[in-house]
Amino acid sequence: MLRLAIYPGSFDPVTYGHLDLIERAALLFDEVVVAVSRNDSKRPLFSVAERVDMLREVLQHCSNVLVDSFEGLTANYAELRGAKVIIRGLRAVSDFENEFMMALTNKKLMPSIDTVFLMTRAEYSFVSSSGVKEVAYYGGFICGLVPPLVEERLIKKLMTLREREKAEG
Repeated sequence: MLRLAIYPGSFDPVTYGHLDLIERAALLFDEVVVAVSRNDSKRPLFSVAERVDMLREVLQHCSNVLVDSFEGLTANYAELRGAKVIIRGLRAVSDFENEFMMALTNKKLMPSIDTVFLMTRAEYSFVSSSGVKEVAYYGGFICGLVPPLVEERLIKKLMTLREREKAEG
């Protein structure tokens, strides 16, 4: 078994698709660090601290999973942590090209680090954080896409956002 793997992402919010990959990676590696990236270009709904908190709560059952956050290049963070593997999830063939380019870039930056691709289970192949946020924003049903804790916090956050939008006109 390999010692340490990093699973980076924005996790805004964490979905059952993410959790599926994390739980399966935890069976393959001694330790998995779920690394929440500070990527403000994606305009996150939840702060990094909120995302880390939600992940820690929903991953309590995984004793070999640690949740952390980072800023900057994933390859640099992986090297800092001493990881030799970056985990990336693939939902569909359309994800592959972008993920492949990132893997090659990370390999160029840190030749000692490899990327391992895990396919999501079919029932989560359509689930994305952005899709979940959009469905929830318009009052759609997101049960089964995110854990109940995440659903509750997402709805509360979106209600606050809608109230602010109404007040601003």
